[in-house]
Amino acid sequence: MAGILGISTSGLLAAQQALDVTGHNIANVNTEGYSRQRVDLSPKEAQFNGGGYVGQGVSATISRVYDRFINDQLTSSTSAFSEADTLSTLASQIDNMVSSQATSVSPPLKSFFSAVNEVANDPASLPARQVMLGEAQSVSQQFNTLSTQLDDVRKQTNNQMGAMLDEINAYTQSIAVLNNQIVLDKSRSSDGQLPNDLLDQRDTLIAKIAEKVKVSTLQQQDGSINVSIGNGQSLVLGDTAVKLSMQSTRDVSSHKMILMDGRDITHQITGGQLSGIVQFQAEILDPAQQQMGLLAVGFAVQFNEVHTAGFDLNAQAGKAFFDVGTPLVTAGANTVGTITTNYDAATIGQLAPSDYQLSYDGSNFSLKRLSDNLVTAFPGPPPTTIEGPGFKIETSGTVTANDSFLIRPTFNAAQNLTSLITDPAEIAASSSAETMPGDNTIALKLAGLENKSSMLGGNATLNEVNGQLIAKVGTSTRSAKINTAAQQSLYNLAKQSRESLSGVNLDEEAANLIKFKQAYQAAAQAISTASSLFDALISAMR
Repeated sequence: MAGILGISTSGLLAAQQALDVTGHNIANVNTEGYSRQRVDLSPKEAQFNGGGYVGQGVSATISRVYDRFINDQLTSSTSAFSEADTLSTLASQIDNMVSSQATSVSPPLKSFFSAVNEVANDPASLPARQVMLGEAQSVSQQFNTLSTQLDDVRKQTNNQMGAMLDEINAYTQSIAVLNNQIVLDKSRSSDGQLPNDLLDQRDTLIAKIAEKVKVSTLQQQDGSINVSIGNGQSLVLGDTAVKLSMQSTRDVSSHKMILMDGRDITHQITGGQLSGIVQFQAEILDPAQQQMGLLAVGFAVQFNEVHTAGFDLNAQAGKAFFDVGTPLVTAGANTVGTITTNYDAATIGQLAPSDYQLSYDGSNFSLKRLSDNLVTAFPGPPPTTIEGPGFKIETSGTVTANDSFLIRPTFNAAQNLTSLITDPAEIAASSSAETMPGDNTIALKLAGLENKSSMLGGNATLNEVNGQLIAKVGTSTRSAKINTAAQQSLYNLAKQSRESLSGVNLDEEAANLIKFKQAYQAAAQAISTASSLFDALISAMR
């Protein structure tokens, strides 16, 4: 039998444990990811003494106030909000670039065509011609600057992705270490209790991963937890963590892919900042750069076609006014042959803001437009000339079956655009060497290019191509902002649910201090009474 002394001692120890837990809660009120702990009291099993059952005191166990469903909901909301917020922030950068008067190509393009009109009004005026050359330099530089800014954003986001992967690897390694420690501590406990503070630390690390990428977890019976991303790709299995890495794609060095054990899992990444960046590059940054390149190509190629048909003040045939380079070509893996590409003024209106894939099966060529997977077939064998949409392809005789080539006619075009003419007399405004300097026939045609519906299958002017760019980016940015606001509301609700359940309330803890202090004092008084009774019994026996 425990007796009054044993019963009182159990109450004293339980009250002391409750005071310790309360103090621990108060000390960790501002600790990230901390879950409030409590002491669960239960009566010890009563003993039968012949006349009835007599209680044996109290047992105390420490548990954390935790709900797995609420925690999983917060983790999921964290990933969704981080993804939406990242996409919105990055999209806003591009929106500002393409729509701002300071960085958009709209103002210099308009100023350039205004200068062309001035030359058309007075084709013999050297000052007007000089202004036109200056505006040509300005519009070229603005295309170059905007393209460079887009490239800088790409480098910035690639660097962010690399830093995030390093952080995720550090978190997963820490989770693996915690898994090992938790399993060990559980095995030491006689009743299988888990170390609450280590569980909080592990959940905090999982939440940090959730900010970077959507995760799913699976609790194991031994106390460890498995962490997965994507379509079930395991990041942590027990005490083993898998590392993520980043690598350039073979075709485009500026495009990165996320690897897990050498496997590309980029398109399986969902949620979190990583997914936000991947979406941003694929849905906003790449299309913006392609559309900007399409505008640069259409502008330069059409202007050159008209200008080279005229004559300058020296009675010489017009030169190419702009240079936009040639479509970038990258050979596929194990490709043997070579091809060359050039822009084609006759079909430039068919060019889309997209990359193209040329393949040869041994008999025929197929050209796939990667933006919508539209395939056009061309007969072989090589060498042959392929009339593409906006560009010509010359295939050499070395091209063999299964050769493939990635063709990028618009991606780098804005960066390559340069103005070639520096002498105002070399502007070809006349249609004939005999009618200059007063003939403005060609100058009028050059000025008319501004409003000519010659792009996108003859359905858009140069200004409309630029307007589409601004509209698409603006619409995507607006949609991202609306989604961010919605996800933030859901995140805040999930966070409040978690705080209301697991957070530390100082008023409540202060009340607990008083309650457990009184319980401790009462138990101590009972022990004192038991001691007095014991002393009286000893004295009576002397």
